[in-house]
Amino acid sequence: MPPTVDAYRRAARMRRDLTPPEARLWTQLKGGGLEALKFRRQHPVGPYILDFYCPASRLAVEVDGATHDDPDQIAHDARRTAWLKAQEIEVLRVRATDVRDHLDGVLAVTLLHATGR
Repeated sequence: MPPTVDAYRRAARMRRDLTPPEARLWTQLKGGGLEALKFRRQHPVGPYILDFYCPASRLAVEVDGATHDDPDQIAHDARRTAWLKAQEIEVLRVRATDVRDHLDGVLAVTLLHATGR
């Protein structure tokens, strides 16, 4: 299922309005900043918009804030992850607080998932 025109519009709006943790992570990922891996931000895939997506490794990196602790959101995230897995996209979830407090660790884990090293 390809993304809708509305999904592309929402993604463009979301690219302009990154959360502070997303913006912090993006400064490290953009332009091949992580071992020359190319990432896209707020990338539409089917009915979803991925925070960050590396097409070469089929890796989605999702920055989760406190709202992702809500039971309804947890259920939604599980459905979303299952759908993405069916599309052969791995989902790496990182806490927004970890991006803020442990950025080097988040980057190391991202690199491990993207490359296996």
